[in-house]
Amino acid sequence: MTNRLYYGDNLEVLREHVADASVDLIYLDPPFNSNASYNVLFRAPSGGGADASIEAFDDTWQWGPAAELALDDIRSSGNHKLWTLMEAMKQSLGANALMAYLAMMAVRLVELHRVLKDTGSLYLHCDPTASHYLKLVLDAVFGPENFQNEIVWRTSAHANASQKLGAVHDIIFLYGKGDRVTWNQVYAPYSPAYVAEHFVHQDEDGRLFRRSDLVNPAVRPNLRYEYHASNGRIYKPHRNGWKVSLEVMKQLDRENRLFFPAKEDARLRKKIYLDESPGVPLTDVWEDLPPIHASSQERLGYPTQKPLGLLQRIIAASSNPGDVVLDPFCGCGTAVDAAEKLGRQWIGIDLTHLAIGLIEKRMHEGYDTAEGPLEFEVIGVPKDKDSALRLAAEKPHDFQNWFCLKVGGYPLDGGRKGADRGVDGHFYPYENSRETSTGVISVKAGANIGVAMIRDLRGVMEREGYPFALFLSAYEPTKPMLAEAAAAGVHENEFGRFPRLQILTPADLFHGAPAKLPPLAPINRRHARVETRASHKEGGQGELL
Repeated sequence: MTNRLYYGDNLEVLREHVADASVDLIYLDPPFNSNASYNVLFRAPSGGGADASIEAFDDTWQWGPAAELALDDIRSSGNHKLWTLMEAMKQSLGANALMAYLAMMAVRLVELHRVLKDTGSLYLHCDPTASHYLKLVLDAVFGPENFQNEIVWRTSAHANASQKLGAVHDIIFLYGKGDRVTWNQVYAPYSPAYVAEHFVHQDEDGRLFRRSDLVNPAVRPNLRYEYHASNGRIYKPHRNGWKVSLEVMKQLDRENRLFFPAKEDARLRKKIYLDESPGVPLTDVWEDLPPIHASSQERLGYPTQKPLGLLQRIIAASSNPGDVVLDPFCGCGTAVDAAEKLGRQWIGIDLTHLAIGLIEKRMHEGYDTAEGPLEFEVIGVPKDKDSALRLAAEKPHDFQNWFCLKVGGYPLDGGRKGADRGVDGHFYPYENSRETSTGVISVKAGANIGVAMIRDLRGVMEREGYPFALFLSAYEPTKPMLAEAAAAGVHENEFGRFPRLQILTPADLFHGAPAKLPPLAPINRRHARVETRASHKEGGQGELL
């Protein structure tokens, strides 16, 4: 199976491209406005907007025809318990944003249950705003008998709340599809206090250890033997006998794993070294994995980004190397990254070109080697000039995000519509081996382009101090446009001389004619760049999103 990344509605992708019982593990962190007040979630919908589509980082679903269609799909799914539950919820909650969210989630959970193997597990990440409703839906889809755990992940040490208790945790529901799910015991690290209390002994080589009893908990006459230790003493067994055979005892002695007490009548013990101890068996409260902070090295600037360690823990616990991991709301691709690191196959799905482009960049920067790029298939994004032009005509904002990311840049302000004011993105070329500068991107999806746009971009460059600019156009530039771009001159740094202002089209990308630029900073190194006047003037929008 080839690793796959899909752009599109995950419901359609699941139905059309993912076979029954083909996935070993599912992790989903579905979007929902967890910062909204609780009352807002029950408010009747107002205003326009698409019913089912989710813009980048806009995680509010409104009740409308798409939510009604989701209920119709549930009615025809054959799951009578789920249909009864959804009807009761609608009667109780009304036609509001929360009910729309639950309907859209329910129909997708039916599909996720279908594609999961009988030995597979599903982790659903949410917060307490709607977790109690989602658990009812999960019980109806997977069966209450297949509920495994409600995991509490502590996301912060404190929270500001003046009229109630501060919220400092997320919820992760774990369900299996059958009664024989894949499970690998996972351990959490010992706390410093535990280590200080228990690992109080030190070998001559500096290794810390604790002492462990060698007395058998049951009566074992066959393990009652006197042991002639390497220190010259003879140790008598407890009346129950030793925990180990004579052969094992000799091996422990040879490996310096026996603790010889100072008193001759004291009991022989075994050394348990700290550096060989797996830790504490994991419970359903996870406090040892901090969230992504502003200064975190792995921060990509994606608002809902989860730490890589969290996903590695989940994937290690509920899958094996070579298994297939699916994330139907893959966002910035942390689950995909963790799956690749742990030797799993993966499928990622997202509804925004911003997310798909970011994941492509993340995976290539993280795993491409001198031997070749990481191989995975990207489905649903432009593959040639004609498909790029169709995207520009049908979804100009998606075209803007796609093109920015394809040239190594980052859409401005999360790719939100109306946020550009003539500047649509930034990129971060290295000036030398340690420092980066900031370049500016302007994208035009329409055919109505002219030299005035290039003059405007040159004005932005000079006014804000950008050393580089890219004008990305769906259509071919005119000769005056090319001449105006050339008049911007060249910029010279440690890596050579480069045109300051360049014009690119999709045809250039697909025919191997990328921009002529110094090396660009990878997504987890953007904070190292040299701040330009533009970064300050725009209030820090030079950060990824």
